[in-house]
Amino acid sequence: MTGAARGIGREIARRLAPDYDRLVLADLSPALAETALELERLVDVTPVQANLASADGVVAVVRAAGDVAALVNNAGITRDSRLVNMSEEDFRAVLEVNLGVPFRLISALQWTEPASVVNIASRAYLGNFGQFNYAMSKGGVVGLTRACAISLAPGVRVNAVAPGLTATEMIETIPDDVLQRMIAAIPLDRMGSPTEIADVVAWLCSDRSSYVTGQVVVVGGGRSLT
Repeated sequence: MTGAARGIGREIARRLAPDYDRLVLADLSPALAETALELERLVDVTPVQANLASADGVVAVVRAAGDVAALVNNAGITRDSRLVNMSEEDFRAVLEVNLGVPFRLISALQWTEPASVVNIASRAYLGNFGQFNYAMSKGGVVGLTRACAISLAPGVRVNAVAPGLTATEMIETIPDDVLQRMIAAIPLDRMGSPTEIADVVAWLCSDRSSYVTGQVVVVGGGRSLT
């Protein structure tokens, strides 16, 4: 899986560890080593610290992975601004990581069928103020998911999980008054936890969801309804 160094990605890795004999964890951050060290007692872990937006990074993951039974595309970045202020560099960087990396990995990996791909989208794919590039990239992930579900069937299932507001380190950057307004807009009246996201991802990776493909599961406390 990608983006395993922290937050939702680290929690997904924790949740998947008991279900597999081996995990390949990829991330650009040096914090990836902490995730790998934590999980070594549970599963054979191969960490790949690499820039996945580069050709060399993708090659490193493909070589480390071998035949793959499940892929979780979680790596992502944000470079938020209003549309009128967005630079070409920020626009391209977000699309390259959030959409380009999943496309390249899905295209390059070899599968042990039946296999499952879970792409991490975001509730923001429905539209978010100040996140033009991010919303566009996550909307692209939804389109990629649906297209790949058709082209890779029947041997590989492809689904997406779209988290809403989730209690991770990123929340600390949001002013409290803004955060409270965001929570007030959620029908379940709270943020989600990384564990709640990870449980849905693990279900989609497993044969318990063997008749599910091409779907987007929004895990956002009902925020997509309002």
